[in-house]
Amino acid sequence: MLRISIAHPEAEARERWCAALSQLLPAASVEGWRPGAEPADYAVSWYPEPGFFGGQTRLRALFSAGAGVDHLLRHPDLPSALPIVRLEDAGMAEQMVEYCLHEVLRVQRRVNDYEALQRERRWEELRSLRREELPIGVFGLGVLGEQVARAFAALGYPVRGFSRSPKAIDGVECFDDRHGLRAFLEGCRVLVLLAPLTPDTRDLFDAERLGWLPQGAWLVNVARGGLVVDEALLAAADSGRLAGATLDVFREEPLPAAHPFWGHPRIRMTPHVSAVTLPEVSARQVAAKIEALERGEPVSGLVDRRRGY
Repeated sequence: MLRISIAHPEAEARERWCAALSQLLPAASVEGWRPGAEPADYAVSWYPEPGFFGGQTRLRALFSAGAGVDHLLRHPDLPSALPIVRLEDAGMAEQMVEYCLHEVLRVQRRVNDYEALQRERRWEELRSLRREELPIGVFGLGVLGEQVARAFAALGYPVRGFSRSPKAIDGVECFDDRHGLRAFLEGCRVLVLLAPLTPDTRDLFDAERLGWLPQGAWLVNVARGGLVVDEALLAAADSGRLAGATLDVFREEPLPAAHPFWGHPRIRMTPHVSAVTLPEVSARQVAAKIEALERGEPVSGLVDRRRGY
C-alpha cells in the first residue's frame, strides 16, 4: 500500500491534509507523522521535525506545504538526492492579488496620509493618485508574481515585472537581467516583492537598490524577509526616501517585540498571512502529482536546488 506522511507542525493543518489526501487517494495510507512511524513513499511538510528523515528509507519525493522552499533547503537532515516539489498557486494567487491590491489602493487613495492627519486631528483634503500615475513593479514573475502582475494590468495600472530570464506577459512591461535591475526599479511607484529567497536575492534590496526607486515609492514585501536589509529599509523610511512599506514577511518570525518595525509610523505589518496554504485545494495538486509520479511521468514544480526554487 502506498504510504503518505504529513509532517506538519500544526495539528489542525496536519488533520486537514490527511483528510483531503485520504479522500483523493483512497487506496493510499495517509497519516500524520510521529516518531517511530512506518517509512513513507511520499511526504508533505512545511519543515520536518527532528528525526523525520532518519526513518525514511523509501521516500521518493517531498512536497512542500507552501510556495517557498528556502526553509526546506536549509534543513540539516535533508537528503541530497531527494526530489522536492513546491506548490504552484493552489489557491494562493487569488489571496495574493487581494492583499497587494488592498495595499496599492491605500497608497492610491492616500489612506496612510489620512491616518497620520487623523492622529494630528487635522482636517485636510489630499489629492488621490490616478491609476496611470501609479506604476506597479512586480519583482519575481513566477506563478504568483505573474498572476499579480496580470491582475493589476487588467485593472488599468501601468505594470512592469522583473524576472531572472526573459518573459512575455500581455499588458506587462517585462525586464530581466539583460536590462538590469536599476532600469526596472526606477519606474516603480509601488514595488511588490514576490521572488524566492536564494543566494542571488538574499539582501538584494539594500540601501543602494532601495535608492533606485523613485522618491516617495512604497514597498510591499510578500515574499521573504531576507530579500530586504532591515536597516536600509528603516533608514529609507526615516528619511522619507520611501513613503513607507507593507511587510508580511520578516527575517525572524514571529518578529521580536523589540524590533523597530513594530512602532514605525511608515511601516504596516501583517503576520505572514498574505496568501496562506489551503490544504483542501493544495491536496488536489499534490494528489495529481503523486499519481503522475506513480505512472512514471514528469511533474511541474520540481525544485532546482542550485537555483533555490
